Amino acid sequence: MARAELPNAAIAERLEAFAALLDLAEASYYTARAYRRAAELIRSTPAPIAELVHSGRVRELRGIGPGIEARLRELVETGRIAELDELEREAAPELVGFGRFLGLSAKRSVEIARAVGAGSAEEFRVALLEGRLREAPRIGPKTEAKLLARLEAGERPRPRRGLLLNRARALVEEIAVAVEGEVAGDPRRWAELSDRLAIVCRDNKALEWFPELPQIVALIEKTEARAVGVTVEGVPVEVVVAEPKRFGTELVRATGSEAYVAALEPLPGGATEEDVYTALGVPWCPPELREEPHREEPPRLIELADVRGDLHCHTTWSDGKASVLEMGEAARERGYEYLAICDHTPSVGAVRGLTDDEVRRQGEEIAGANERLAPFRVLRGIECDIRQDGTLDLPVELLAELDWVMASVHGGQRGSREEVTKRVVEAMRNPHVRAISHPKGRILNHRPENALDLDEAFAVALETGTALEVNGLPDRLDLSGAHVREAVRAGVQIVASTDAHSVRGLGNMELAVRTARRGWATAADVLNTRALAELVS
Repeated sequence: MARAELPNAAIAERLEAFAALLDLAEASYYTARAYRRAAELIRSTPAPIAELVHSGRVRELRGIGPGIEARLRELVETGRIAELDELEREAAPELVGFGRFLGLSAKRSVEIARAVGAGSAEEFRVALLEGRLREAPRIGPKTEAKLLARLEAGERPRPRRGLLLNRARALVEEIAVAVEGEVAGDPRRWAELSDRLAIVCRDNKALEWFPELPQIVALIEKTEARAVGVTVEGVPVEVVVAEPKRFGTELVRATGSEAYVAALEPLPGGATEEDVYTALGVPWCPPELREEPHREEPPRLIELADVRGDLHCHTTWSDGKASVLEMGEAARERGYEYLAICDHTPSVGAVRGLTDDEVRRQGEEIAGANERLAPFRVLRGIECDIRQDGTLDLPVELLAELDWVMASVHGGQRGSREEVTKRVVEAMRNPHVRAISHPKGRILNHRPENALDLDEAFAVALETGTALEVNGLPDRLDLSGAHVREAVRAGVQIVASTDAHSVRGLGNMELAVRTARRGWATAADVLNTRALAELVS
């Protein structure tokens, strides 16, 4: 009998689960991230991963190292990952998901549940309703009352860590397909972190399918037209079944932030969202702008199709996974006119950076790639570190040779407002710097924004013509949508780029563009919607 192979989506889902459980076990942030990135890669790979594993070729996929390869082999050969099973037993994802929904940490959720003899989310809920949580250590009347109020009032507690946008979109899209519904909630607004996922459906059967999905570890609520479950991360997932004549109404309600929807209430009935907005007498509003209450007509926001090139990517010369030519070919296949290679300089520290001589040798490789790719153009660029005193990591005469210079702060993100701002504005006054990369230096769920004074940065940007980046890495998205709106209002140019470290990473342009849209950016506000001749003139 032929062996039934696991499809790529199922393999990716298991790696995502493994990454989530590594988080619960407080493993290294970078280890969990490696598994999440591997899951993304597998999900987007057209070739059957199981066949690549059997043939010993899975390591040909950049980003799959020996540790992940071993777990993939175990998964496709046995249908399971033993360490994942062990983590599921130890971490108790159902209990953790329910506890996180109530606002508890993973460790505290399991501790409380075991103290009251609860082995499932339902038993945890019953113990809370029966007043038995005070049997657990460090649970007093106030804490118990707080948790009970959250559960009984239907309040939406915010999980300690929201889902990154790429994970949230993949998760809610998978669930929407499974229950035959439309994506809503935070991911439909392309929020940088999602703590509420939602799907609007037309068929009541969705409520039967929903609790059985592998992504849902606990069911919190179920009525005739609605169900709420939680993921292992504690993020609520809501499924709403709407009557056909009110489908648009429920989609508007499930998509907008609470503040945005409240300002539109009472929502009229409508089969489509367009019907609802027409009945309200309010212009149609793209989902990205349904964050803060407003009724104004939006401008024509930037579209992915407006982008003519990517101005920030890495290659094997520093910490990238593909060559100059491979990155250029992939960018050309996306319909771009140009791509800037911006590898690191030595002061970055954490990864390899290019010396002066290496920058010039890379230029020779770029020239060779351009001969093969013309009329497409690979730009000689650099992501140049800004030193503590605001000077740049390469000499002025070398920067002058380049087509595109981005400057970045890496070390010293915890510096004072004065220190960080002085470093950045000094770099912006260098005549060769065209843009500041990931200006606020954040890593979502891991490192907060730095203290850069954006008002001062905007003023200097206008003075020098320097652009500020919207970095499309899912754990950066920096500038944020809110900061983009401030920049747009100030008249500062934006660069929407991917910071891609692989061919696949070029796909993060959509995240950069969607984040720019959340800041009300038009194509005119984004530098890389311009033709090459205008950009490098």
